[in-house]
Amino acid sequence: MAKDFIENVGGAYRVAGSRISLDSIVYAFLRGESPDGIAESFPALNLEQVYGAIAFYLGHRDTIDAYLRAGQADFVRLREQARRDHPSLYAKIEAALQSTVNPRG
Repeated sequence: MAKDFIENVGGAYRVAGSRISLDSIVYAFLRGESPDGIAESFPALNLEQVYGAIAFYLGHRDTIDAYLRAGQADFVRLREQARRDHPSLYAKIEAALQSTVNPRG
């Protein structure tokens, strides 16, 4: 009997029965992490679930790659909007980062 390892909940792909996104597994896989290493990074998942998620990705690669690209585009758009909406906050963050990089000025 085939087992469904991935579910689509509200437009987001998740490992079935968990709150872990398929994105997290795929990005780890694409970085070259082993299934064992991925399972160690996500204690809520067992090795079978990790392999199932990777198999799902490989079997639906075009669809999932498009989904990931859309998510990245949304992130960029939201980040740019936040910078426009809250310029003083981002100026403070930038100043704090600069003081961390160059603590003496």
